[in-house]
Amino acid sequence: MKTNKHQIVIIGGGAGGLSVASQLRKHRPELDIAIVEPSEHHYYQPAWTLVGGGAYVIEKTRRAQVRYIPRHAKWIRQQAVAFEPEQNTVVLADGSRLQYEHLVVAAGIQLNWDEITGLQETLGKNGVTSNYSYACAPYTWECLRNHKEGRALFTQPPMPIKCPGAPQKILYLAADYFRKQGLNMDVRFYTAGASMFGVAPYAKALAKVASEYGLKTEFGHNLVAVDGPGKIATFEVGAERQRLEVEFDMIHVVPPQSAPDFIKQSPLANADGWVAVNRSNMRHERYGNIHAIGDCTSAPHSKTAAAVRQIAPVVSANLLADITGEEALASYDGYASCPVTTSRDKVMLCEFAYDGAITPSFSGDPRKPRHSYWLLKRYYLPWLYWRMIAGHLGPDQHAQRELSDKLPLISP
Repeated sequence: MKTNKHQIVIIGGGAGGLSVASQLRKHRPELDIAIVEPSEHHYYQPAWTLVGGGAYVIEKTRRAQVRYIPRHAKWIRQQAVAFEPEQNTVVLADGSRLQYEHLVVAAGIQLNWDEITGLQETLGKNGVTSNYSYACAPYTWECLRNHKEGRALFTQPPMPIKCPGAPQKILYLAADYFRKQGLNMDVRFYTAGASMFGVAPYAKALAKVASEYGLKTEFGHNLVAVDGPGKIATFEVGAERQRLEVEFDMIHVVPPQSAPDFIKQSPLANADGWVAVNRSNMRHERYGNIHAIGDCTSAPHSKTAAAVRQIAPVVSANLLADITGEEALASYDGYASCPVTTSRDKVMLCEFAYDGAITPSFSGDPRKPRHSYWLLKRYYLPWLYWRMIAGHLGPDQHAQRELSDKLPLISP
């Protein structure tokens, strides 16, 4: 099989891969860059929650991939299937090989739908839906509009998952819709986690939001099976993994997630299957000419587009320093942002960094849901995203701050 060679090979044409490619081309237009990405379309996935809540049009979340491949970068429309880092080589699905001087792995995260027994057979019908699917997000809104009574379940699997606030975003959008329609729905949130959120101040605030809606929250509950026609969800509960069956009229499912299989089986993976990187500079722990970005890495940041926006200039700066023989000094503090929709016109803007540091971008208590943040989520962030993957990152003003133990007045 033929072997091609490029100065920089980027695996993945999602938010991370395109943002890094655009940053590199912006600073060094002469670089020889190849992007390995099989998909013909690019998706703005953060808006799928809004689609499920009836506040966004699904077609606006998809654009042609070719529009965002940087000029003069080579687009290789294939799937990478293996890495041979000792030979600086990537193996593609057709058996051909790509050699590189520098590699950037931005392969995203894998949605493991088949780990929930019966889910594949019933997803998109029988009241079983998921905003983690382009095909199903509109069905979520259909389910909300079609149910006038009964029980609605919303689930969250064990971490890590991409956009860890998304399971709650649709929970609150649904509760808000039912409340405004005057419907007495039994709305429940079943999470495999031990709290509402991974950062304590926001967890406390979101528990208050759930309380304001009168939602039933169950912790340590992991969904393992769905019987769509029978309207039964089966959970494993606690360390003993006892089985619990719960009836439903509709259920929103978030699938278990992991690094892609071809990464888990590669020399780049750590013991848990993620690309093993230094959490500050995103360089591989064993191979100095490999960097990674986004959901596929071992870095303990929240897997969000906001994290990618911060990491892209770090990876590109350090990679360019390697090329020119300079010292690579760019560093990432773990910043991520999760705009949690607490209703159809308010958002709690959860911003944080490594080790639970609270890092808001705006004045005021970030735990207070605000209409201004809804406008940010609904209008500004989609516009910023499409600019980000084209190389325009926008302003950054997050800064660490201490919060009072006392919650602000929370009205979702």
